[in-house]
Amino acid sequence: MSSESFLKEIQAIGEKFLLKLQKLPKADPVEIASFSVVLLFIVTVLVLTVIACSCCCYSCCGCDGHPDPRHRKSQVRPAARS
Repeated sequence: MSSESFLKEIQAIGEKFLLKLQKLPKADPVEIASFSVVLLFIVTVLVLTVIACSCCCYSCCGCDGHPDPRHRKSQVRPAARS
């Protein structure tokens, strides 16, 4: 998938979303509820992604920005032969 077709697809999705938002005040209660559920799902996924990324970064870098020496990878070197 080229970047141009990807951008067109994202634009089409955005236009559909905007159209749904414009029609929302005139929609049935069922449509409003289903749209709210979908929107809540999207927001939940985004929030959980941010939390997961921040926890991963925290465990890697620590809270002061310096790497935690307990989580540092150690290199294994071959034994020296005499």
